[in-house]
Amino acid sequence: MAPIYSSAQPTIKKLLKKHNKQSVTYISVDSLLTKQNAILLDTREEKEYNVSHIKNAICVGYDFFDINKVTSKIKNKDTEIIVYCSIGIRSEDVGEKLAAAGYTNIKNLYGGIFEWKNKNNPVYSKDSLETNKIHTHSKYWSKLVTNAEKIY
Repeated sequence: MAPIYSSAQPTIKKLLKKHNKQSVTYISVDSLLTKQNAILLDTREEKEYNVSHIKNAICVGYDFFDINKVTSKIKNKDTEIIVYCSIGIRSEDVGEKLAAAGYTNIKNLYGGIFEWKNKNNPVYSKDSLETNKIHTHSKYWSKLVTNAEKIY
């Protein structure tokens, strides 16, 4: 008998369950919309950030993340920090590094910028103009974006 292969579509929920330890508390898109003083850290690479990002987010990257750049900008270790990436995997890693550096109020955006955009929230280009583009990293990951022009 031939093996049966699953062709199930990846979902954000399944991928987060598989790849994350939930070591950084999640915050939902809806909850983030009510926040006013939190600092947003985009943990994707600069080329992804330049395509689009959440308004006022600071690009801190992932591959070349430098905790010293964060500690020099955010002195108060109790500041509310929301980390995000495409769906929330890389941002959990960066959130762990922030916690190890003594930050106490870190949350990981559940579903990342993909979920943010899928729920019709605005994203902005490097020129601070609203855009409908999302850098999806690859064709595989682009399946998770339902409401944007996909760039990879």
